Amino acid sequence: MENKSNKSISNGKALIPFVIFIAVYLGSGIILQAKGTEMAFYQLPAPVAAFCGIISAFFILKGSINEKFDTFVKGCGDSNIIIMCIIYLLAGAFATVSSAMGGVDSTVNLGLTYIPANYIVAGLFIISCFISLSTGTSVGSIVAVAPIAVGLATKAGLSLPLTLASVLGGSMFGDNLSVISDTTIAATRTQGCEMRDKFRVNIYIAAPAAIITLVLLLIFGRPETIPVMQNYDYNIIKVLPYLFVLVLSLVGVNVFAVLTGGIIISGIIGLTYGDLTVLTFTQQIYEGFKSMIEIFLLSMLTGGLAEMVTKAGGIQFLLDKIQQMMKSKKSGEIGIAALVSLTDAAVANNTVAIIINGPIAKEMCNKYKVDPRRSASLLDTFSCIMQGIIPYGAQMLMLLSFTKGAVSPFQVIPLAWYIYLLAISAITSIFVPFADGSIKNNPWKWDKENEIEVKA
Repeated sequence: MENKSNKSISNGKALIPFVIFIAVYLGSGIILQAKGTEMAFYQLPAPVAAFCGIISAFFILKGSINEKFDTFVKGCGDSNIIIMCIIYLLAGAFATVSSAMGGVDSTVNLGLTYIPANYIVAGLFIISCFISLSTGTSVGSIVAVAPIAVGLATKAGLSLPLTLASVLGGSMFGDNLSVISDTTIAATRTQGCEMRDKFRVNIYIAAPAAIITLVLLLIFGRPETIPVMQNYDYNIIKVLPYLFVLVLSLVGVNVFAVLTGGIIISGIIGLTYGDLTVLTFTQQIYEGFKSMIEIFLLSMLTGGLAEMVTKAGGIQFLLDKIQQMMKSKKSGEIGIAALVSLTDAAVANNTVAIIINGPIAKEMCNKYKVDPRRSASLLDTFSCIMQGIIPYGAQMLMLLSFTKGAVSPFQVIPLAWYIYLLAISAITSIFVPFADGSIKNNPWKWDKENEIEVKA
C-alpha cells in the first residue's frame, strides 16, 4: 500500500522518464517526417517509446531495483488499467467480427440508399458519424467511407476538400462519443467514471456542433450535378449488432456483457448468412484481440511508468506548478483541456495523450473538485479536436491517401467545420455549464473518493 506521505513529495526530476517517453515518440516522428516517410508519426510503436521511459525511470528514480520493480508492477496491475485493457480486447473483437460479417458495408450502403443524391455531402457526414459511433474508430470509419466519398465528389462536381472534411468531422464525432472507442475507454477508466455518464455529459457538447455542421453542409454542400446513385446492397440485420451495443451501453448494462453479447450476435449473423464459419469466427475474434495489442501494452506500460513517477513525486511537482496558474474549478478544467491538447499535438495519438494525462487530470479533479465525468469528457473531446486538425495525424493521412495527392491537409483543415464547432462548444461549456445537467442531478461523491484514496 502506498503511504499517504508519498503523495506530498514534489520532485521535478521524477518527470524525466515521462519527458523521455514523449521525446522518443515525438522525435522519431519528426525525423522520419523530414525523410519523407509515410505515416511518419506511426512508425515507432508507442509501447517501445514507453519502454524507453521505463528504462530511464529505473536509472533516474531513487530506491532499490526491487522497490522500483514492485512499484512498476503495481501500476501495471492497477484495477482500472486491467479493466481498460480487457475492454480494449473485447471492443477490438466486436469491431473485427462485425466488419467481417459485413456490418460496416451494410451500414454504409444503407445510408447511401436512403440519402437523397443532392444532399450527399451532409449524408456522408451522417454516415461517418454513425459508423464511428458504432465501431468506436475514426480511422476505421474513414477507411470505410472515404473511398466512396471521393468517387461521389468526382461524379457530382463537389468540392473534394469539403467532402473529405465532412467525412473527417463525422469520424471524429464517433471517436469522441462512442462507448467502445479506445479514447472513451481510456478517459473513463483513468478518471474512474462510467462510460454512459461521460456520454451524457459529452453529448450535450457534441450534439450542437454536429447539428450546426449538418445545416452548413446542407446549405454549402449542394452538388453542381446530381450524381447517379447506384444500387447498394445492404442487410438491415447486419446493422443490428451496432445498435445492440450502443443502446445497451447507454442504458447502463455492464460493458463486458454488452461487448460479449455483441460479439456473439455478430458471429451468429455471420454464421447464418455464410460470411463466417465457426473457425473463421474464432479467428476474427483473435484478430480483433491482436488489433488492440499496441494500445493494450501501452496502457499497461504507461500505468506502471505513471505509478513510478507518481511515487517519486513527479505528478505532485507538476500539480504544484499548475496550481500557480490555476486557482479555481474553471481554471482546472482549462488546464486539463490544454494539457491533453498539447500532448496530442506532440504525440499525434489521442488515446496516448489521454493515457499520459489521465493520472494528472485525476489529481486535478481532486484538487479543484472537477467532476471526473466532466474531466473524462474534456480529455476525450479536446484530444479528438487536436487529433482531427493536425496534418500529421493518422486520420488526416489516411483520409488524403484516397485522393492520391490531389488534396493537401491544408485544403481540408479550414473546412473541418465540425471540429471547430466542437471546440467552441467545449470551451463554452467550461464557462457556461450547459452540459452539466446529469452531473448536477447526481453530484459526485467526493467523500467516497477520499475514502478510497486513504485506503490506497
